[in-house]
Amino acid sequence: MHDLKGIRDDPAAFDRGLASRGLAPASSEILALDAKRRAAQTAAQELLAKRNDLSRQVGEAKRKGGNAAALMDEVGRLKDQIAAREAEEKALADELEAALALIPNTPADDVPQGKDESANLELRRHGTPPQFAFKPQEHYDLGEALGLMDFEAAGRISGARFAVLKGALARLERALAQFMLDLHTSEFGYTEVSPPMLVRDRTLYGTGNLPKFGEDLFKLEGVDLRLIPTAEVPLTNLVADAILDEGELPQRYTAWTGCFRAEAGAAGKDTRGMLRQHQFYKVELVSIVHPEKSNEEHERMTACAEAVLKRLGLPFRTIVLSTGDMGFAARKTYDIEVWLAGQGRYREISSCSNCGDFQARRMKARFKRAGEKGTQLVHTLNGSGIAVGRALIAIMENYQDSDGSIAIPEALHPYMGGLTRIARAGA
Repeated sequence: MHDLKGIRDDPAAFDRGLASRGLAPASSEILALDAKRRAAQTAAQELLAKRNDLSRQVGEAKRKGGNAAALMDEVGRLKDQIAAREAEEKALADELEAALALIPNTPADDVPQGKDESANLELRRHGTPPQFAFKPQEHYDLGEALGLMDFEAAGRISGARFAVLKGALARLERALAQFMLDLHTSEFGYTEVSPPMLVRDRTLYGTGNLPKFGEDLFKLEGVDLRLIPTAEVPLTNLVADAILDEGELPQRYTAWTGCFRAEAGAAGKDTRGMLRQHQFYKVELVSIVHPEKSNEEHERMTACAEAVLKRLGLPFRTIVLSTGDMGFAARKTYDIEVWLAGQGRYREISSCSNCGDFQARRMKARFKRAGEKGTQLVHTLNGSGIAVGRALIAIMENYQDSDGSIAIPEALHPYMGGLTRIARAGA
């Protein structure tokens, strides 16, 4: 949510931020609604002051034994007028909030300008894509040949964009999540959380998923609950409506959860395999920080996500997204793309975003500086640390052998019960 005072103070800057995202100016509409709301509020306050004055006159007339009937009638009429103005002010305030709720965050000044992903800027690469003496297979061919990845059974059970993992691949998925959680909690200072995976609409509103992206969420019938698209939603909302002490910042959380997405706009994209599913697992990172520390925290969080891939020996590159490619709530985003040997290209495996005070304003998440009376909004950040399913895919494709077997990265050996290679039964 945007700061209304900031729009009033510099509407041109607000519109420039929207233009950088390829959006039309919105300040005139917002400020016109704001002016109408403030006019209704002022009118209600003036009527209230008049009523209070008349009420005092009624009291004085009664004390003096006079007739206060006319004054009392006027007080009654004013009461109705005040109620009407207050209702008008509330309706305009709701309309204003609804308009603001659909406007994305404005990009930071150092974000590359561009209309889409073609303007994204590569920052660095780590590792070298493996070279094979054979044509590398994609993960779904490898998994099905091993008898450990079953899309047909998943389709019978649930439909398209689901997978069934068995045996060593199911264990590898679990091992990845445990490895990531152990790394983030023991080395990087994150607190592990096991949050609800069903949340209320107001919770999704707080992180910016609603009302804009309702079509991509799975909703339960008859109750105010939806499945989370990412653990960012419950983790960030841990500080909703809170007033923290400055000394309580930063707060860093990590969670391994299922994530559920309708993939409403993904028709025809990655229809084979596990790259884009309705249900997947991810280890999420969330930071709640002092406003002066959010840029520094953004670099730190991205480094934590990169460390996972480094430990797993997976080649990757890190890019900064352009103004036209960023997510709704982000003011700056780094994407980490892992090399997939079967596809022969880099694909996203983590996205780390600094949201500034955009989500905090929606959630009313604040902190109090030491020795000061007022409060200030915190800054929120979130990132994948990392997507478990995509890490599984990357290991399968980059660690495959000509016989279809898959070597397990050394970092995962302690989690695999002595297994160091996944091979076809009897091989």
